Amino acid sequence: MTATDERLRSLTSWHADWRGLRVAVYGLGVTGFAVADTLAELGAEVLVVTERADEERTMLLSVIGAELVVAPDLSTPPERLVEFSPELVVVSPGFHWDHPLLLWTAEREVAVWGDIELAWRLRDKVGDPADWICVTGTNGKTTTVQLTATMLLAAGYRVAPCGNIGVPVLDAIRDPEGFDVLVVELSSYQLHWVGRNAGGRLSPYSAACLNIADDHLDWHGSLEAYIAAKAKVYENTQVACVYNRADRNTLRMVEEAEVIEGARAIGFGLDVPGPSDFGIVDGILCDRAFLEDRAHAAIELTTLDELQEAGLAAPHVVANILAASALARSYGVSPQVIRDVLTAFRLDAHRIELIRVEAGVSWVDDSKATNPHAADASLRAYPSVVWVAGGLLKGVDVDELVSKHVGRLRGAVIIGADRSALRAAFERHAPGLPVREVEADETDEVMPTAVRLAGALAREGDTVLLAPAAASMDQFADYAERGRRFQAAVNEFLGGGADDGDTASDRTDPEGGSGA
Repeated sequence: MTATDERLRSLTSWHADWRGLRVAVYGLGVTGFAVADTLAELGAEVLVVTERADEERTMLLSVIGAELVVAPDLSTPPERLVEFSPELVVVSPGFHWDHPLLLWTAEREVAVWGDIELAWRLRDKVGDPADWICVTGTNGKTTTVQLTATMLLAAGYRVAPCGNIGVPVLDAIRDPEGFDVLVVELSSYQLHWVGRNAGGRLSPYSAACLNIADDHLDWHGSLEAYIAAKAKVYENTQVACVYNRADRNTLRMVEEAEVIEGARAIGFGLDVPGPSDFGIVDGILCDRAFLEDRAHAAIELTTLDELQEAGLAAPHVVANILAASALARSYGVSPQVIRDVLTAFRLDAHRIELIRVEAGVSWVDDSKATNPHAADASLRAYPSVVWVAGGLLKGVDVDELVSKHVGRLRGAVIIGADRSALRAAFERHAPGLPVREVEADETDEVMPTAVRLAGALAREGDTVLLAPAAASMDQFADYAERGRRFQAAVNEFLGGGADDGDTASDRTDPEGGSGA
């Protein structure tokens, strides 16, 4: 073991000696800047390497004393990076694992950490470290994190939702007020880098993987690699491993995880719960895990009727509620607090958000459905749909999604720069279905055209549903812009209503990680 290896192994506290450590930070998005800012505060020598940098972050880097190299072509390491000879690299989640810079880093046998490992090592800056409750899954992460954090807050805990939800964990652990617990959303990109180095292995208080479906296979290379990354969320869990009874992958993850002795497996699902599970009995959401007589009794949390009144009754949302309730109960939150929170909680913008009902037709924005698994959940919530779909498919197959839902479709409108995969799927499985394509290249034209075409297909009792099953970056900045433009186009098409500035309040995480 080299002296550098020994030093890195010892850096497991904010109060360790980080001074003078040469660290290269790959990327200057929200995460990359938080990494650079943190390391500069610790006294490390920081070199940020990125393909692009906005003016504000460039200025701030100079203020904190970090060096910046902007190189539009990073197929080879910049000369300054080679001269800098980093002792450690901290990589932003967007960097593909086989990016040329990371291959160069591996050749030089330089340690690579992600922002999550760095934050875990530094979590003791403000008094006793906060407990971490970690959440991952293909879909539902953000809603589950928000629900869990809201339940904990209502119970009187100092809590911060953070991670892939948009607030870097490094910002949360440096908050001068400190927290009792962090609810951390983790993407597969972030989890890929977790657990590789001694001293940096997470040990969550409780953890959940909500579901697994084909997504981001272009990044991970295979479904097996994607699952392996997600499975890291359960490693070293202390109290509760929350898994989806309807998803065998999540159960297998828990069965194979090395956890702290005494940690329990807690299942959730839309069926009748067994002992140590959360589920539904006669329309009542129940906890059969955190009570003494769990073999013969259950605790009522809320009802499907109450969730319907709050706009939270879509099956995939109910599943998220059960998962969040399990995580909150594992931390001691009372059933009454959970019920009170669910009475007042509302979903974020662009998550099965009802825009208008006009002439018996409902218009729904689920732009956050950025992959087939999410779109499947959204489609299942409505009996008759004019489906607006398409975008950047990220290497996943939409054939099964189309074939599964043909029976509920009134028609479809395809958007996106590359519409061929969806077009072919409709031709195979629904040759008689009215399918329209938006051929507009200009972003301003896409949604007005899509809404006009969808409106011509819709009949009373239908739902016009934007559930793209794809990312948005081919035509929009992110899923939030796609949703905003859809909402504005709907209101313009129907007449009256909110304009683009009033359609929704967006609290969004960067799409590059949100669906991972």
